[in-house]
Amino acid sequence: MVRAANGSMPATLPTKRSLGKVLGMSAFIVDAVRTPVGRRGGGLARMHPADLGAHVLTALVERSGVDPAAVDDVIFGCVDALGPQAGNIARTSWLAAGLPEHVPGVTVDRQCGSSQQAVHFAAQAVMSGTADLVVAGGVQNMSAIPISAAMLAGREYGFDDPFRGSTGWQARYGDQEISQFRAAELIAAKWSLTRSEMESYALESHRRAAAAVDGGRFAREIVPVGDVTADEGPRRDTSAEKMASLPTLTPGGVVTAALASQISDGAAALLIASGRAVSEFGLRPRARIHHLSVRADDPVYMLTGPIPATAVALEKAGLTIDDIDLFEVNEAFVPVVLAWQRETGADLARVNVNGGAVALGHPLGATGARLMTTLLHELEATGGRYGLQTMCEGGGTANVTVIERL
Repeated sequence: MVRAANGSMPATLPTKRSLGKVLGMSAFIVDAVRTPVGRRGGGLARMHPADLGAHVLTALVERSGVDPAAVDDVIFGCVDALGPQAGNIARTSWLAAGLPEHVPGVTVDRQCGSSQQAVHFAAQAVMSGTADLVVAGGVQNMSAIPISAAMLAGREYGFDDPFRGSTGWQARYGDQEISQFRAAELIAAKWSLTRSEMESYALESHRRAAAAVDGGRFAREIVPVGDVTADEGPRRDTSAEKMASLPTLTPGGVVTAALASQISDGAAALLIASGRAVSEFGLRPRARIHHLSVRADDPVYMLTGPIPATAVALEKAGLTIDDIDLFEVNEAFVPVVLAWQRETGADLARVNVNGGAVALGHPLGATGARLMTTLLHELEATGGRYGLQTMCEGGGTANVTVIERL
């Protein structure tokens, strides 16, 4: 018999049935929206990040029909939270949208996976029973705040690198270069990926993205921002010849700008609800969070995390790679996706079917929620059951989410 800390007996103990009910609580995706993804210096470049975030929050509330006063928390991803992205952009975006002041907000940074992690935190809050309605999403204006801008903040004290200068880090990994560009080259070399096959994949990403735009595949998920009604990234005029003419990002390497994600601006948001909230507020869930987890790998290779993370996720979820109808694997760099495919055996015909970040762009803190939004809508469009999303993240980590269409 279990006693309380003071030695007294609890009034009641949970039965196996009631405990199972608590542990088995589900998290549902009620709605998901996103802005178009803007190019660097494009149509969204001069929009304040708080207003960019507010735009999707307003649309999410309107489309879902939820009472915003009933929302328990707002969790946003954002990387390089400086200048207009500082000061807890989740909270600022909510207030900028004119939504109830009593609803809190928090901003998280798991690098490129920040807003996928926001979805995880939201789902975990709902599944634990500590919240019923949580908004998860992310925002990033990379035109205004350049990538890795936060790294420069410590220069006054002699620290301009998150790795070098740390005695503990150097004792473990040495004084070697740690960067996503080097990691992409290391991956290409380890998996013997040729430049031509990677360029072929990148070209297909642009083709798929352009076809998705032209075919209206993104129409339901996008909330236009003024005159910006579609993703600005896809390059319709690119070709194998143009890609082959580009210089490599590092001397002697094989990775070029054509094989990397585009610097972009954008925002996305999802409404995550408990079964109780669905019933109480008359909401219509569109998908269930079937599985969520995170794993890490070698931080020097940095971008290989999705490989072990996918294996662990499938094992825990009791699924095989063939059970998954659609995959969204973030195209931070083409070698990331191709190495992942070689190790998992996934059918590339089901991976990033509407193009990826090479063509559509990668607004860091918003990409996780953008991928989830696209995955949900594409599952509905195709009638698929399971969708798996994963993305590489700074430090070698990787989130995996499996959703089940309802």
